[in-house]
Amino acid sequence: MNIDNISVVLVEPQGPLNIGSVCRAMMNFGFSDLRLVNPRADHLCDEARRMAVKAGGLLEGGRMFSSLGEALQDCHLALATTRRFGKYREDFLHPDQAASYLLPWSEKGRVALVFGREDKGLTTDELDLCQRLITIPTSDQLPSMNLAQSVVLCLYEISKARAASELKSGGRKKLATNKVLESMYRHMRSTLCDIGFLDEQNPDHILRSLRRIFGRAGLNDREVRILRGLWSRLDWLERERIKGATKQK
Repeated sequence: MNIDNISVVLVEPQGPLNIGSVCRAMMNFGFSDLRLVNPRADHLCDEARRMAVKAGGLLEGGRMFSSLGEALQDCHLALATTRRFGKYREDFLHPDQAASYLLPWSEKGRVALVFGREDKGLTTDELDLCQRLITIPTSDQLPSMNLAQSVVLCLYEISKARAASELKSGGRKKLATNKVLESMYRHMRSTLCDIGFLDEQNPDHILRSLRRIFGRAGLNDREVRILRGLWSRLDWLERERIKGATKQK
């Protein structure tokens, strides 16, 4: 997932407190592209800044648009949140499903999360501009959530999906190239032979096992440097041992 390719779009937000809270949530989860469609409140007022806390830069960097269509022009996928069901409003995704769905899209292009007005949400025409719909399962007693709360929930699910994906793929670390690994293995072979750890007649027996261990670990460049530092230290200790033994003679 490329989190930089995910935009948060607020359509005609009415409350500066909500706008500020959305910015704080975005910064909490690492999102940075805020788009405001015809806002009904001053997003740079003191109230908004207080709620944004340290995310004032997101408020100031928020991009303004006159319509949702304009805000989505550079987007390849748009997902709209809505609580209303009915004709033309079906095939909903829950936030966790939406997070998994948009994950591969964000690697290829820009994805927009669209949130509607606090009082009446998004119009049918606005929903038509979005490819998928998101609904948050809530109680019938009070089904409509606060704007900022909805944003927090959706961004949390995306962040959770992102973390799970990175954990599954071994995180974000850039793996060492085969050239770097082979150089480290040659150093390791030389060092372990010199200190007598390997059988000179059949050193590859243990070396193959060590290569498999390091291969499963998926070493990055920093980890290779640490190991080479260890081999170098062993090289130095062996030289010192030989010097000491020579002096004793």
